[in-house]
Amino acid sequence: MVRIAVRLAILAVFGGLLWLVLSRLQYHWDWSAVWAYRELFVRGLGMTVAVSVGAIALGLGLGLASGLAAVSGNVVLSELAALYVGAFRGTPLLVQILIFYFCVGVVVRVDSPFLIGTATLGFFSGAYISEMVRAGVESVERGQWETALSSGMNHRQTLLYVILPQAARRIVPPVTGQFVSCIKDSSLLSVISLRELTKAAEVVNATTYRTFETYLPLAVLYLLLTWPLSHLTRRLEKGIRNGTYYTPR
Repeated sequence: MVRIAVRLAILAVFGGLLWLVLSRLQYHWDWSAVWAYRELFVRGLGMTVAVSVGAIALGLGLGLASGLAAVSGNVVLSELAALYVGAFRGTPLLVQILIFYFCVGVVVRVDSPFLIGTATLGFFSGAYISEMVRAGVESVERGQWETALSSGMNHRQTLLYVILPQAARRIVPPVTGQFVSCIKDSSLLSVISLRELTKAAEVVNATTYRTFETYLPLAVLYLLLTWPLSHLTRRLEKGIRNGTYYTPR
């Protein structure tokens, strides 16, 4: 209760400061112009959710496969994983979106902004998840490997049945945080004219010229999408620190 009271007090202070700043602008608010385009916001919100869910699913699969390949002990697989991670973590997401849409999309004859955007976000998120998986596996004590191998397990069995279950408890919180980043990064897909939330707001602003009334609800809608995942991430991290989800062996 104390934490909630403090949080509400902080929000009240920031809300008061925001109102004070905006009131000094002598701005004439007109929410009716933006309200007339509410269906465009709703469709944009649905598109953002669809792209994010698809990208998260693809990124999770790619990240797990790449992360496990990196620690598999196979030189070819580990090098392929390193190249994948290096390429997608070493270049800006905006550049990747443009390359996928205007280059890769032309080669494979796919001109759907939805499919291209989902694939790009998925590959980008997968590179970061791959590093989280690799770091989580490598954080498990070396003695766990040695004990399992000495009991007759091979490298693959040790990884799947001994190491990975322990590493998963450490991997889940940062991976959940990456999902939050994926939702926010979907706003960049407006550059390829995907009618997600940010593009919808751009269209409304260009039509109504009501900048404040357009972009303030945009920020609120993104908060509504990301806050539950952010809260879940904090709960998971707290649970691991307290031993709720992870008990050292």
